[in-house]
Amino acid sequence: MAKRISKCCRRNNHMTKKMASRQWYSRERHYVEELELCRLERMAVEYGDYHPLKVIIVTESRFKKVGHKESTSSSSSSCSSISNVDPLSGILDGTDPLSMFAATAEQVSTSTDSSRKKCQKEDYLGSDFEPWSSKRGEILARYTTTEKLSINLFLGSERGKPTTSGSAVSEKVRTRLEALDDLEEGSQKELLNLTQQDYISRIDELNQSLKDAWASDQKVKALKIVIQSVRISFPSRHDGLEVCGTCSKLLSDTTVIRFYPSKFVLITDILDTFGKLVYERIMSMCTDNQSALPANFTTDYVNDTAKETCLNWFFKIASIRELVPRFYVEVAILECNKFLSETGISESLPRLTSMIKGIGDPLVSVYARAYLCRVGMEVAPHLKDNLNQNFFDFLLTFKQIHSDVVQNQLVIQAVEIPIYLTLYSPAIDWMLRCISYRAPETLLTEMMERCRKLGNNALLLNSVMSAFRAEFIAARSMDFIGMIKECDESGFPKHLLFRSLGLNLALADPPEGDRLQVLNEAWKVITKLKIPQDYINCAEAWIDYTCKHFSKREVNTILADVIKHMTPDRAFEDAYTQLQSIITTVIAHFHDFAVLFYVEKFLPFLDMFQKESVRVEVCKSIMEAFNRNQQEATKDPVMLNALLHVCKTMHDSVNALTLEDEKRMLAHHINVLVRMVSFGRDFEQQLSFYVEARAMFCNLEPVLVQLIHACVAFCFITIPSLTSIFTRLNLYLHSGQVALANQCLSQADAFFKAAVSLVADVPKTIVIDGKIRSSEAFLLEFLSNFFSTLLVVPDHPEQGVLSLVRGLLNVIEDYAWEDNSDDKIWIYSSVLHLLAALCQESYLYHIDKVDSNDNLYGGDAKFLMEIGKLCDTLIGQILEHLKALGKENTLKRQSSLALLFFNSILAHGDLRNNKLNQLAINLWNLSQKHGYSDTKTMIKTLEYINRRSKKSESSHLSELAIRLPLQSRT
Repeated sequence: MAKRISKCCRRNNHMTKKMASRQWYSRERHYVEELELCRLERMAVEYGDYHPLKVIIVTESRFKKVGHKESTSSSSSSCSSISNVDPLSGILDGTDPLSMFAATAEQVSTSTDSSRKKCQKEDYLGSDFEPWSSKRGEILARYTTTEKLSINLFLGSERGKPTTSGSAVSEKVRTRLEALDDLEEGSQKELLNLTQQDYISRIDELNQSLKDAWASDQKVKALKIVIQSVRISFPSRHDGLEVCGTCSKLLSDTTVIRFYPSKFVLITDILDTFGKLVYERIMSMCTDNQSALPANFTTDYVNDTAKETCLNWFFKIASIRELVPRFYVEVAILECNKFLSETGISESLPRLTSMIKGIGDPLVSVYARAYLCRVGMEVAPHLKDNLNQNFFDFLLTFKQIHSDVVQNQLVIQAVEIPIYLTLYSPAIDWMLRCISYRAPETLLTEMMERCRKLGNNALLLNSVMSAFRAEFIAARSMDFIGMIKECDESGFPKHLLFRSLGLNLALADPPEGDRLQVLNEAWKVITKLKIPQDYINCAEAWIDYTCKHFSKREVNTILADVIKHMTPDRAFEDAYTQLQSIITTVIAHFHDFAVLFYVEKFLPFLDMFQKESVRVEVCKSIMEAFNRNQQEATKDPVMLNALLHVCKTMHDSVNALTLEDEKRMLAHHINVLVRMVSFGRDFEQQLSFYVEARAMFCNLEPVLVQLIHACVAFCFITIPSLTSIFTRLNLYLHSGQVALANQCLSQADAFFKAAVSLVADVPKTIVIDGKIRSSEAFLLEFLSNFFSTLLVVPDHPEQGVLSLVRGLLNVIEDYAWEDNSDDKIWIYSSVLHLLAALCQESYLYHIDKVDSNDNLYGGDAKFLMEIGKLCDTLIGQILEHLKALGKENTLKRQSSLALLFFNSILAHGDLRNNKLNQLAINLWNLSQKHGYSDTKTMIKTLEYINRRSKKSESSHLSELAIRLPLQSRT
């Protein structure tokens, strides 16, 4: 190192004579006094006075002028307020026309907003009403089919276009009348053998065709598409459902009855689109020459053209001869009645309700009622009483479900009655949800009585439990248990009733005295279920109620029963979703993992997750809960073994295809466990756990890093095995710091030497988050931290003065820096700061029970001389670099570095030395020589020098300030 320093000194002799004769002198520092001077000024603040954390409330005063009178409106919410008055407001004499216009607009807007809010409050649905969109996806996912479907497409008869000239109006009317006739007389095209996805695609095409036709102003074609959509989805004959027949249209509607609820959802999407287009079209006709209509507009706001157009639509729909298409299309534009009459909707609802009585098929009828309820609640929720009558009419015809016609149809399609009855659930659930919205508890009592009169019909009872508030159901839980027991076994599946009851009890608590009896009565039935899928659906619904109200004994019983039912024939493979829901519910309620893992059947329950992806997801959910709920360190052996098993499962899922984000997340979960394990003063057990963890989790580097932080014994063995070079560098540095803190000087020296030797291997670029970046910024940060640590590291007695600093400087000198980089000079400046600190009698910080060089050398002259030589070498390197930057394209960098070096000398050098003082002046002049100086920074620097010069120990700086000219950029 000495030879290299001498070589560097000889290399610097070619520098200019002005800067060649120099030597570093560090100024004496008094750290305690400097710290006190840097503290914020303390001020005594009495109660009620200004305080920086006290909230200041500003009161705004508005002045409005009407004529020559001034009115002031002011609001204040604090005794200490400030009034902000527009100074220009008093200049205007008279009324400002822009202010008057804004005030008028504000009044109109306020009036409109007020009426809209009032309308919303009185008529519109609240956020607590569950919209139809939340049910749509559930229905489509539940009611599927693998059978082939068919669609009848009505193409319309071909008519020759009129060619003779005549009245434009007559031709237009004639064309529309012919188009309407096509709706009834058109030919049809049948598409057979469609899969469910093909069928959905055809429906989507129809929906898009409707939008395209409307956009191209083909309104009649749009209506034709809507009627066609209704025809392909619902039986069009209103005189009853014929079992046998050759009508392809009827067969296409009834052959796949299991798909009917999903078909209803798909087709009503088209109807909704049509209704929205018609309403928006008529609304736009009302707003052509005026502002937007208020939310509660009356017919007085609607012009004659809009009314005529609206009436024309209703006439077109009335001309449809078939009942079902006519009903659905009219319901779709129900809201348009507002353009014709204030009572239009209220008058239409009873009529539409009566129309449904003409639909003979009970399944088609109930969905028609559901659609009427759905649209009615959207456009006129204040008329809910009319919708209630719609449901009560359904109850009167409820027995049609068991008619001979229906039974024969089910025989032909090989559909069992329990499955057929479940097709009614979405429609009945929705109707009951509408009539039960914000309804009093007495309505539930009435519905329960109606169920009893119908012989405790299971279908209706299930819908009642699904629709009414959970609090109402839970309060009558024992009553519902009794009604469920009396239901007919051959009808609606009884396990669905218990599932619905369990879902309600998960949301609301039954009376305390009934809780155990409710669980016992329900589980007597659930545990007897033979079909695994039926059983697990019920168990999933009741596990939340069990965890909430009972101890680990009852939960263990439930888990054991689930294992018993789902293990035979590996039934659990078809129920991973429900099993995962059960385990998630259990860990959500058991915040104390010491209790959770003492549930005997918990780990055997985990063993049912044989599919690796699901098993890993379950393990992650367990560790997420552990991270969220575990507050104290643990050493419980049962708990640790279970958690290590869970973490090992996550670790073993890592392979070559695992994404980096997934690895980081898994490592984070495992590190949570590593940090939470503590055996106190039993270091042998602690070390044993770390050794076991290192063997288990060897494929996750962040876990190894965590273990290195936790156990110093792993440092020498594990750090070299890591792939990230900066992770290794930082770990060597941290390990050395820990070794110093524990007075292990030889180990610390070994760590620091390992870090020094590793710096040479840092590549020029590294990959971070998939992007290639320069490594110099990260290396600069590491070296700055390293040099800060070296301040307190004592010299090795056999390796000379500052051996670690010299060794690190040699590596920095030989490192292949980028050509256009100044990072090397920044590092040299940091080393100068370190060397200046090493010259002090007492260092800025120490490590307890470790003697640093200030104690070892005690300000020895030879030690300070060695530091001075090292400083001279570094200064020579910096000046050489500055000289190399004298080219035209690097002058800005030269100016910036010169100012940086000047500030380093100002902060750490003793400027009473003439040579160092002259060097500082030369650097100052160089920084602004070519017009690239940072003027603002230099002004602040001069201000700082002048402030320091006023102190007795820094009076020499006043002469320096005089010799520092400040040049402008020009």
